[in-house]
Amino acid sequence: MKQDYRQLLKPEVINSVSGLSLIARVIVDGYLSGLNHSRRLGPGMEFSQYRGYEPGDDMRLLDWKMLARSGRYYIKQSEVETNISVKFILDASNSMQHREDGISKIEYTRVLVASLAWLAQNQGDAVGLFALNDRELHALFPRVQKKHFNRLLQELINIKTEGKWPKDPKAAEKLHDRGHKELIFFISDLHEETSELTNVITKLKTPRNEVVVLHLLGKNEVEFNHKGSLTFEDLETGARMEVDAKEARSKYLEALEKSIKTTKEIMLANAISYQLLRLDEPIGEALQLLLKKRNNLM
Repeated sequence: MKQDYRQLLKPEVINSVSGLSLIARVIVDGYLSGLNHSRRLGPGMEFSQYRGYEPGDDMRLLDWKMLARSGRYYIKQSEVETNISVKFILDASNSMQHREDGISKIEYTRVLVASLAWLAQNQGDAVGLFALNDRELHALFPRVQKKHFNRLLQELINIKTEGKWPKDPKAAEKLHDRGHKELIFFISDLHEETSELTNVITKLKTPRNEVVVLHLLGKNEVEFNHKGSLTFEDLETGARMEVDAKEARSKYLEALEKSIKTTKEIMLANAISYQLLRLDEPIGEALQLLLKKRNNLM
């Protein structure tokens, strides 16, 4: 698989709409070239019924003859309508500023979401974006139109990582629609004081949706390849801890393994998918997850 896109992972490229769009296209083309796309609604396809137009529907799917006859807007539905809503819920707390090898977690997240959104839009799906911390909420509700993709990219760039994740689980109650088919990606480094993130994630799952947790960690967070005496600072609380890397490594890795195992078990118990993503690795698995979970909703 091609990894040419990594030379584009520079702040000046990631933090512009045109640059982020370019990276997304390069990644999707590189990883998914040759894969068959799912069926999409379109002219000439066999259909079983009409339904009324709803805000966010692709205007290209309007039946203009029905409009001329009835004066009302209708969408022609295929026998198996494959359009769904893909929503991205991002942890915008301060810990997402963690940086390794020139890229921060939030910058990696921008690339990740842009690529997933580009793929979803090409499948004919509506895409939406939500990002929150205890100071601000970014909300961009799903739409299908192509111009909406650029708006999503701009919103991604506008997100500021600050503060903490809200402790009130009700803060994320309005982030998804319990009555419709949705594919939700929850993206975070899962650093939490108690269970504030886990509590929100487990409440997202319904019988009509698919929820995927993308757990972002840096190489050093996973492998703890540090040496000598170090001072670690919690980006959200400001607390500092001095450690000897050699003495702390085994205990740290053991605690990390236990934490990931516990998280996986909680997600499994709630029928939620979990995927660990490292900042230094390609994001092909996330793209494959989108296609797989999308098919589950068909």
